Amino acid sequence: MSDKNKKPQKLKARLPRGFVDREAADIRAANQMMETIREVYERYGFDPIETPLFEYTDALGKFLPDSDRPNEGVFSLQDDDEQWMSLRYDLTAPMARHVAENFQEIQLPFRTYRAGYVFRNEKPGPGRFRQFMQFDADTVGAPGVQADAEMCMMMADTLEALGIKRGDYVIRVNNRKVLDGVMEAIGLGGEENGGRRLNVLRAIDKLDKFGAEGVKLLLGEGRKDESGDFTKGAGLDDQQINRLMVYVLLNQFTELEPVRGANPSSLEYKSIPDGRISEFVESNKGVVDGLKVHFGHANLAREGIEELRMIAELVEAAGYDRSRIKIDPSVVRGLEYYTGPVYEAELTFDVTNEKGEKVVFGSVGGGGRYDGLVSRFMGQPVPATGFSIGVSRLMTALKNLGKLGQDEVLGPVLVTVMDGDVESMGRYQRFTQQLRTEGIRAEMYQGNWKKFGNQLKYADRRGAPIAIIQGGDERAQGVVQIKDLIEGKRLSGEITDNAEWREARVAQEVVPEAELVAKVKEILAAQAEDRRRAKGV
Repeated sequence: MSDKNKKPQKLKARLPRGFVDREAADIRAANQMMETIREVYERYGFDPIETPLFEYTDALGKFLPDSDRPNEGVFSLQDDDEQWMSLRYDLTAPMARHVAENFQEIQLPFRTYRAGYVFRNEKPGPGRFRQFMQFDADTVGAPGVQADAEMCMMMADTLEALGIKRGDYVIRVNNRKVLDGVMEAIGLGGEENGGRRLNVLRAIDKLDKFGAEGVKLLLGEGRKDESGDFTKGAGLDDQQINRLMVYVLLNQFTELEPVRGANPSSLEYKSIPDGRISEFVESNKGVVDGLKVHFGHANLAREGIEELRMIAELVEAAGYDRSRIKIDPSVVRGLEYYTGPVYEAELTFDVTNEKGEKVVFGSVGGGGRYDGLVSRFMGQPVPATGFSIGVSRLMTALKNLGKLGQDEVLGPVLVTVMDGDVESMGRYQRFTQQLRTEGIRAEMYQGNWKKFGNQLKYADRRGAPIAIIQGGDERAQGVVQIKDLIEGKRLSGEITDNAEWREARVAQEVVPEAELVAKVKEILAAQAEDRRRAKGV
């Protein structure tokens, strides 16, 4: 067979792995949620900026090119000047580059927010995507922890503005200086122990998932899961593990008790019955006092503890009690660039996971102080603190609570087409534009107008509340028929063709063309009132 007679190969439509298409309901829900977040951030005096999707690869910091194609973790390409560029991995590094590049023009402290997609060149899996949206807020140029305290308060206000009630969330706060000081005190200081410190952070970060005993195993030789897979541990000895467990669990008073006959400043980690209350943990101030007694001898830890004390006093003075913002030594945050306070927004209500088990929903965002990130570009100290919300995860939480996507979006008013001549089409288009000019969502039917039943089926699929009809008889009289499709369904069921339409005539009115818009507004208002009544509002 000649090439000319070969059938062209049909192109296969396929979505790239790790990416998703978003549809109308999801987009509207996200827009609704982000508008609420934006209102809170604006109220706190933050202003928006927008950075491009691409940055020079070396600006991303952690992902400096160390091979011919620096694609580890990020998507990269080479520009025509042979410089590597990468799709942004988060929103923080581009913001840091923006601040450094425009430092002379920017007013410090620089308070900014932005939302946008970020990209991870990682193996996709269930619920793990290569493109997802974040919503960040940052303060650059504010060295005091009042900026960190304000971030925590803004996070709490944001969750409540989205409809998450008190008791269903908590903002947990810690300070990396304290943990770094503790690790230094047990012999894990210095660059040579960087890898072991990272393993310790990862182990502590699993507290919610594996519990205290699981963390203890990960700090030691390692942990075997239910499937038999073994995770190698940090390799600490019993004394080091015990010291870290006291630190991590100081906030969870049922896990601690003083060692009898020992100095009262010495606590030993034990699994003990619920109800045994440590003297230190009844308030944020109490947790800070406990940290000072047990870990305040190291300079770095002492500095971090005093910063936590300041945060605790600031949030309490502003009316945020421990049920909303909680000092919690178990918060570590995985990123290495944090240099001081770290915080996490956690939703505390139960959801059912894919295995049918009841689990706490968990974290929807977090952040902390990163005083070294902007400084990389500047050669001088530039303090900064910030917070990032995982938009998709927070949307899932709000849908679980019935707080998002509940408002039904009405379909457009449909102007039907009874005649296809130019003059008639012009009239139908004029009716459509009159409705749109008055702020009413409307469209003129664009399909095969000769089968009127198809137009009504289309109106039903689109959720159209009203249909406008004008045939030759109505045109001669200068009137239009207005059909309340919602009421019509209730009264007569589905109408499938023109003959049925002519016979039924339910929920249908004839008005002069000049009264078209007013009558449509009246019907839409009545439909809205019916919906309110149905919801009991």
